[in-house]
Amino acid sequence: MLLAGCAATAPVLDVKAPAEASCPKEVPAGARCYTGEDGAGSFYWIAIPANWDKKAVVLHAHGGPADTGPARAERSLEDLQRWAVTVKAGYAWAGSTYRRGGYGVTMAAEDTERLRRIFVRFFGQPQRTLLHGQSYGGGVASKAAELFPRSWDGVLLTSSVLGGGQRAYNFRLDLRAVYQYVCRNHPRPDEPQYPLWMGLPADSQLTRPELAARVDECTGVRKPEAQRTPQQRANLATITSVLKIPASSLQGHLNFATWLFRDITQQRLGNRNPFTNIGVVYRGSTDDNALNAGVLRYAADPAAAAQLGRDSAPQGKLAMPVLTLHASNDPTAFVELESLYREIVARGGSGDRLVQVFTDESQHSYLADAQYPALFTALLQWIERGDKPTPQKVLDLCKGYEAGFGGTCRIQPSYQPPPYDSRVAPRP
Repeated sequence: MLLAGCAATAPVLDVKAPAEASCPKEVPAGARCYTGEDGAGSFYWIAIPANWDKKAVVLHAHGGPADTGPARAERSLEDLQRWAVTVKAGYAWAGSTYRRGGYGVTMAAEDTERLRRIFVRFFGQPQRTLLHGQSYGGGVASKAAELFPRSWDGVLLTSSVLGGGQRAYNFRLDLRAVYQYVCRNHPRPDEPQYPLWMGLPADSQLTRPELAARVDECTGVRKPEAQRTPQQRANLATITSVLKIPASSLQGHLNFATWLFRDITQQRLGNRNPFTNIGVVYRGSTDDNALNAGVLRYAADPAAAAQLGRDSAPQGKLAMPVLTLHASNDPTAFVELESLYREIVARGGSGDRLVQVFTDESQHSYLADAQYPALFTALLQWIERGDKPTPQKVLDLCKGYEAGFGGTCRIQPSYQPPPYDSRVAPRP
């Protein structure tokens, strides 16, 4: 199926009651856990704290979408284990696997809304319903906030991939083009050639370990710097300098630009390309003129780009408070994406409903424990009292949670991210 359009469908509720299950050890003692299938192919886990007062439930939109196969029930369990801090803070938690892996922001937003309705049907309507999106799930949550505005009292976006699939992923086409110019081994000259926006031909048997070996062959990235050849050091320096990514995240980004690109362009967009690097000026190599003359260039198919936009790009029209948290040194979802989202929300006329908070961490998947209950508290106070938080207030709340939750609050109240175009070369 192609990517969904802009109109979200009403989730069905012809489902069995959630089955009680043993909570994973990460969930606080006394909590009750449940699992089930949502009637559309998604699996889910629900955790309810001991003596829950029905104050609030948090619907979790998970990250990814690196897994491009069928939905795995284990995925939601893994999310509950990672985000058990939510239950420890006294909130009920519910997380969906989505109905399949791979890309589909509107699909994932619908699946998250469907789980919310399941929760209400079997456990009752809580006083407050919060939506938490992490990484790719932040993009899902930003879309769900607009598709289902009456479902959420507030939204928390952490380490989020924001702005829609084209704006957020164009840089990975840049990576494929620059990497191929430098390394010429993905594909190799003696292999069938294909446009790099495809990610990988549908019939390719290339594995992730095999691609990692090719990256190491060209850059020595898995070796200590002293063990890299002069050519490997030069190759790695060119790629990381031009793309402005740390060496540690090169392989991860290239994996996304391979297998996820295959999923997006071939499975979701009918073998059409939504990405472009036409007119992009690459800088940071030892010979930028040669680089810009030699990289492969691709124009986006306008219909494919529009379809990806309808599926994934927020319009910036918010009916509820939205709070974000992002590490300034996030190696996967660049912090500059927050600047992009802020611009979108301002254009949508909802700038007063957005507060952004930043830390000095260098992680993507999970930040310091105490910061999450502080964010939920700040969000609820904003919803219930109209007490709009500042980054300093979130930091003050966080310090109050350090003893009970562990971890050091790393919030930097005065930090503001640079513009997105300062990180990713702009498209003319």
